[in-house]
Amino acid sequence: MEIARVIGTVVSTRKHERLVGSKIQIVQPLEPHQMMAEGEPYVAVDAVGAGVGEHVLIARGSAARKAIDNESAPVDATIVGIIDEIDIAGAVDEMDIATAKAARN
Repeated sequence: MEIARVIGTVVSTRKHERLVGSKIQIVQPLEPHQMMAEGEPYVAVDAVGAGVGEHVLIARGSAARKAIDNESAPVDATIVGIIDEIDIAGAVDEMDIATAKAARN
């Protein structure tokens, strides 16, 4: 899994039949120590109802398809959790998401 921030949404009126009803988001992978952008944004199916600006957990590959209970769906990334807090011992003491957002602004 990886940590990311939802940075946008995708609206698609026509899509693969196994994606009908799925919410699709644009996510930016984050480096977990400083919560800064790392790598290129990509699209992910949202299995938990995340909103723009939220920090999320992403499952990729076959785990992404299993997370939406459809192993034949054309999905390689799924949002599987919304992050409330991150605590990395020895690197960041109790760095909550609000602090990370304030540091970016």
